Amino acid sequence: MARRLLRPLRRTLLSPLSSFSKTLILQTQPSLSLQTRAYISEMRKSAFEGNLLRLLRNEIHYELDHSPPSQPASKFNSFTVDERQGEQWIRLSRKFGENEEVKVEVTMFDGSLPVKKPRKIGTEEEATLHITLIVDIYKEEWTDVLEIVCSAWPESIEIRKIFMRGRDQMAGQPYMGPGFKGLDDELQESLYEFLEARGIDDDLAAFLHEYMKNKDKTEFIRWMGTVKTFIEKK
Repeated sequence: MARRLLRPLRRTLLSPLSSFSKTLILQTQPSLSLQTRAYISEMRKSAFEGNLLRLLRNEIHYELDHSPPSQPASKFNSFTVDERQGEQWIRLSRKFGENEEVKVEVTMFDGSLPVKKPRKIGTEEEATLHITLIVDIYKEEWTDVLEIVCSAWPESIEIRKIFMRGRDQMAGQPYMGPGFKGLDDELQESLYEFLEARGIDDDLAAFLHEYMKNKDKTEFIRWMGTVKTFIEKK
């Protein structure tokens, strides 16, 4: 009798998986699987961020070692230069005569034109970079501002538009004046002379192109450093 009772018990104990054991494993497997997936995901994230930080550090070191930016100029001729750190433009300002103030807002490179040169096989096509200038001329006791929009090419200034606007804000739909190229040639020449007298000339264009090349590199290095610092924070 005892022997008959022991046989089924032995079969239960020695079977590969009892029903209770199967149920226990099935209940624990999902939990273990989620933990494993979370661990692998965290490891992948850590490896990805580590590689990204390595690339950023290498790029920063390369820029600083091979062609570091120079200290930006704070003056040019009669202009004071406001660098506008971290922004895509700078401002120049000066006094002219007894009652005029000239302010020039200058973008970083915002366009280009291909250089018309014979292209050699295996060489990259060169481009002439473009900078936009917005020249504002204020006069004491005047509520209006003379605004002149210009293009600065590497060695020249080109007037694009001239109009009047309010000192504080522009009216709803002001008359913007005719196209500059449509003006009388002599009038165009006189307007260029008007700007040149206030320091808006070809020398300024050359200065701005060198300044913006330096600023472009400075802002690029600053940007990489900011991204690196953000990723490093836990």
